[in-house]
Amino acid sequence: MSYISHADLGGRNMPGTIVPEAEGDLFHAAWEPRALALTLAMGATGSWNIDASRSARETLPDYAQLSYYQVWLAAMEKMMAERGQLLPDEIDAGRMLHAPAPVKRVLKAADAPQVLAKGSPTERPAPAPARFAVGDRVRTRATHVDHHTRLPGYAQGKVGQIERVNGAHVFADANAQFIGEAPQWLYTVRFEGQALWGADAQPGLTVSIDAWESYLEPASE
Repeated sequence: MSYISHADLGGRNMPGTIVPEAEGDLFHAAWEPRALALTLAMGATGSWNIDASRSARETLPDYAQLSYYQVWLAAMEKMMAERGQLLPDEIDAGRMLHAPAPVKRVLKAADAPQVLAKGSPTERPAPAPARFAVGDRVRTRATHVDHHTRLPGYAQGKVGQIERVNGAHVFADANAQFIGEAPQWLYTVRFEGQALWGADAQPGLTVSIDAWESYLEPASE
């Protein structure tokens, strides 16, 4: 079965108008902070990694019909069910009915502020010298992959220029599949608007994305 990301929406013609929300407007219902807390708590157990959780979210078949935190909850439910941490009768009842499955670690409420402030750095020792340097012209991978990827569809097969070299980081594509961190060099690549959107692009528009080295090849034109 082909991997389909329902979250890769950039550059698509979407119905309706996109209305930006006010800065700092984080929640719209009383249950949403609890959904965030549950997601953070389960993420801290080590049952999965951030890239696997993104993969679970973007492959939800009803992704487009769900709100932001509904997506988070549905993906968490999916991952817990796959690991025997949540059973169907508990989902129906909305409460725990069975003994909890063992996990690697537990995030205590008192430790949450310190753990969140520390974050989870993704930079790793470089496996080899960087292939590209600032100013190099590159073309992104144009082929579809049957797994999670951080290369947006609208930027596939496009020519841009290396804007910044960001060091070596955990490779999201591999991490999401639980096949190791496989660190790679990460670059910021700048694209001219016309390279992405054609003649309809806003004059002077540029778009920058972060792209791992395996997404890129030297541009031949």
